[in-house]
Amino acid sequence: MASAAARADRANEDFTGAVPTAAVLIDGAGIPGAEAVCRHGVAWYASRLGGTLLGLLSLVPDRGLPALLAEAIDRVTDAHRDTCDVADPISPSATVAMLRVADGVVEHLVLGDSSVMLDRADGPPLIRSDPREVVIRRAYQSELEATAEGSDAYHRILRELRANRNQPGGFWLAKDDPRAADEALTGRCPAAELAGAVLLSNGASRLVDRFHLADWPAVMALLTASGPAEIIRRVRQAEARHAVPADDATIAHCTDLTAS
Repeated sequence: MASAAARADRANEDFTGAVPTAAVLIDGAGIPGAEAVCRHGVAWYASRLGGTLLGLLSLVPDRGLPALLAEAIDRVTDAHRDTCDVADPISPSATVAMLRVADGVVEHLVLGDSSVMLDRADGPPLIRSDPREVVIRRAYQSELEATAEGSDAYHRILRELRANRNQPGGFWLAKDDPRAADEALTGRCPAAELAGAVLLSNGASRLVDRFHLADWPAVMALLTASGPAEIIRRVRQAEARHAVPADDATIAHCTDLTAS
């Protein structure tokens, strides 16, 4: 595993962790002003959700991944419901990537734009990521770019974009409503068909999907040869070269899946 905050002077709002048969990656999502409605913050939400998921994956191995995610969202929401306005649109939220190995089968779940890469033994990697937020954001992108950042019009456009969150026909994140877990993308395959699997936050996957400096087979080869920290190092170089604000970047590389 490797994880790096966007800046040294702020908390890393990503979380990743593993137990012997499962791994979780959470990419916390923050909106300016969130501290006014939630005293805990995005990093707290991401780590609390990730830790709760790992506990459930260890203790309740026979439940489906969406059911476990729904319970984790419910528990974390209850943990700050009395002190924070959890239903406010700008309260903390997160994208989720999960992997579990049981009885020779690998299961995965993706909610939001974090990614799962399955390293197939007999073919190119298979990538699972939820494109709905990216597709919806694209419809607002040109208007946002043509509007002064921080202006009333800019904030109006952002509110319109965020109104699509956790709504039918919109995009889905972990926040305060456990029903969002039902919208996650899931899949399963025999562990024997995989050489490994990788969980990536969107800050790490941008080497491929934003900067186009590598394809997924090249990322898999680089991970195997040099480890996840090298991917993040190259992302940081690309961000600096293109004057793109850095994002938290996290990778968990899972190997020896058939041993679980």
